[in-house]
Amino acid sequence: MTLHDLPAVNASLNALSAILLTAGYLSIRAGKKTAHRNCMIAAFTTSVIFLACYLTYHATVKTITHFLEPAWFRPIYLTILLTHTVLAVVIVPLILLTLNRARLEKFELHKKVARWTFPLWLYVSVTGVVVYLLLYQVFPQK
Repeated sequence: MTLHDLPAVNASLNALSAILLTAGYLSIRAGKKTAHRNCMIAAFTTSVIFLACYLTYHATVKTITHFLEPAWFRPIYLTILLTHTVLAVVIVPLILLTLNRARLEKFELHKKVARWTFPLWLYVSVTGVVVYLLLYQVFPQK
């Protein structure tokens, strides 16, 4: 494995995070608190590993990939990328707040913020995979 494999690794970590988030959501809806906790901790861990890989890749590989072709799809790609990037920054404190409230067993407060955290975190995870697929698989840039 080389540094140039990290985008695929990052997409895989985002996909795994989305799966774990969904499993955690379904677990709590079914009243399975331990399964919910385990899934959410695993989703957080996966996201932390993703962030380490992402920062390693961008700190090491100095080239920037620009989405140029097809030109008709570029505005759609940039919209997805912009919302993904902005929400990726916004979601970090929400994730930490949500996890901390659960850790402190303040479950009513946890639930209130989790209603926002879950869909935003899931969106960021899924759009991370979409960005990878568009940039490297569907419309590979030269």
